[in-house]
Amino acid sequence: MRLVILDNYDLASEWAAKYICNCIVKFKPGQDRYFSLGLPTGSTPLGCYKKLIEYHKRGDLSFKYVKTFNMDEYVGLPRNHPESYHSYMWNNFFKHVDIDPNNAHILDGNAEDLQAECDAFEEKIKEAGGIDLFVGGPDGHIAFNEPGSSLVSRTRLKTLAMDTILANAKYFDGDLSKVPTMALTVGVGTVMDAREVMILITGAHKAFALYKAIEEGINHMWTVSAFQQHPRTIFVCDEDATLELKVKTVKYFKGLMHVNNKLVDPLYSMKEGN
Repeated sequence: MRLVILDNYDLASEWAAKYICNCIVKFKPGQDRYFSLGLPTGSTPLGCYKKLIEYHKRGDLSFKYVKTFNMDEYVGLPRNHPESYHSYMWNNFFKHVDIDPNNAHILDGNAEDLQAECDAFEEKIKEAGGIDLFVGGPDGHIAFNEPGSSLVSRTRLKTLAMDTILANAKYFDGDLSKVPTMALTVGVGTVMDAREVMILITGAHKAFALYKAIEEGINHMWTVSAFQQHPRTIFVCDEDATLELKVKTVKYFKGLMHVNNKLVDPLYSMKEGN
């Protein structure tokens, strides 16, 4: 497990975007070799998406041979609703890059058979050869795997916790009756199967979540803690998110970053032509 600490949100977003870019470029995707990328929604990854769009527009990155799999989607919310995750992804990312719409996979919360939709999503991931890099941006839980979720869970229908519904009310004019109460979500086990996982945690309001994720034991009440057991997990955070961590924890991971400058700039190998 690695913890990469940057000074602020913008630098953390840039580091994450460079890392994704580097992974795709080094993979050398092509017509018979697609890179599979798991993606989150929410406010945290917006800066990362803006940077990826920037790299694409200046010709450094193509998504032509990339398949994406989003983490979740509300149940019963029309696809074109401004708060659906379909709308979020297309407005904030997909329409700005050269990805084939057929390769952008998002769960359908309006499917006639929701369990069949979840099973089909898992099958699509298998057909793609698994996910090469899964990016997440949690509040202590990953996707909608809220407290109490199984740490080996697969893609499924979840009833949302009241805290989540209350927090989401601000996106629905403060009207609780408009807030979806269920969602389709990938499971913790689904994300754990990825070859690599990168978790974005920024802001002082996420500090306790980062503490629970890396300094305490694995706990189904904080599902993001499961990634302590993943062989290749990177937590990318800003200084504000480290406020609940022990000083020696912060110093340890900052020291690792300075041991090898290649770890600080994930595009180092690209610049060197390696």
